[in-house]
Amino acid sequence: MSAPMLITVDPLKPAAEQKGLMNRWHPLIPPAATVKPDTVFKLGCHEWTGGQIRNSDDSDDVANVDLTRIHYLTGPVAVEGAEPGDALCVEILNIEYYESMPWGYTGVFEKADGGLFATRFDTKAAKAIWDFEGRFCSSRHIPGVRFAGITHPGIIACSPSQELLDEWNRREQALIDAHPGASPPVALAPEPKNAYVGQDVPKEVMEKIAREGARTVPGREHGGNCDIKNLSIGSKTWLPVYIPGANLSIGDLHFSQGDLELSFCGAIEMAGIITLKCSLVKGGVEKLSLNQPIFLPSPIDPNYTGQLTFEGLSVDVHGDGAQSSMCATTAAKQAALNAMQYLCNLGYTIEQVHLLLSAAPVECHVAALVDVPNACVTISLPTQIFDRNITPAGMGPEGFEKRDYGQAAIRSDGKRGIDIFAERKKAQGKK
Repeated sequence: MSAPMLITVDPLKPAAEQKGLMNRWHPLIPPAATVKPDTVFKLGCHEWTGGQIRNSDDSDDVANVDLTRIHYLTGPVAVEGAEPGDALCVEILNIEYYESMPWGYTGVFEKADGGLFATRFDTKAAKAIWDFEGRFCSSRHIPGVRFAGITHPGIIACSPSQELLDEWNRREQALIDAHPGASPPVALAPEPKNAYVGQDVPKEVMEKIAREGARTVPGREHGGNCDIKNLSIGSKTWLPVYIPGANLSIGDLHFSQGDLELSFCGAIEMAGIITLKCSLVKGGVEKLSLNQPIFLPSPIDPNYTGQLTFEGLSVDVHGDGAQSSMCATTAAKQAALNAMQYLCNLGYTIEQVHLLLSAAPVECHVAALVDVPNACVTISLPTQIFDRNITPAGMGPEGFEKRDYGQAAIRSDGKRGIDIFAERKKAQGKK
């Protein structure tokens, strides 16, 4: 028997006009569907901005995106018999893109909207459109690469209880209060504007959801927007249950993504259909010591064995040379910048390498947090995804052949962020 489609979505119509979708976390959002445990079912999912991004060759849509209208998640789906304190085991059986939308995108957002390098690059909007061919993808905006996607949901979680929601709002507001005017912001308070529940609910309930509902941007102890690339087709995750029925919601589908998701909109964002099966572990929160979700990675993820690995230490060698003590974030940034500079030597622009390292199946590892003052983090880039030998063995006597790879989709006014590698070369040439 074919799995029933519990919630249908049209990826070519705005998400805010469709039933069975929502974009805030709140226990008062009623289930849009109900399933029995151990039942296989399908859900349609919109792409994360709800249809704001186009298949085009400029990034004006990314520059103008409304971040109060994002993460239109499918659900909630109630699971019969689920009670607070249980663990909900969700098995991801398949994810398919829509035949009517066989493409996705990766974006660099404007500086104020975040991203690991938003401030350093003074980022201006850029994007790459990726075309899908079965399990593979390629982009006219980043020529010379083709790879198999590690397809996964960026967001999966059960609804919080009112007590947990109140705690989220308390601690995140305290962080905002401690850093007034921070850009990018340190946290996102509840925002009534464009809060959406694709169901008919009483006005006073909708007002409460809009006023209190937690934004879906960060991951939290219920799961949420953790963007773990290996929570993919064939994986299982165990989620804590906080309210009767669990009320599972899912979305933000990614065709592919690298560890770190560097550019904020750093996966290959897609709309698609996900096939799931849910089961219950009664009393699983206590039995599994489930403070946050746990998962089993997929046995069928693409396996790229050839990798070029870049080290990073907690010293800002690409900036002012500041020494940090055991800071893994600084080390991760340095590893990424080392990889970006290397790829720019092949002819890619800074926008292209920023997008590529976000979207491709790169792996990031904390190699060592032991020898003060330098944490060591590595980023490994699969070499087989390129149509040329990018390892040092592929370099000629004068260095790498620098090819013309064009440019990613940038703003129609031509404005770009700072290319720190080009700026450094200019400075060195003046000395």
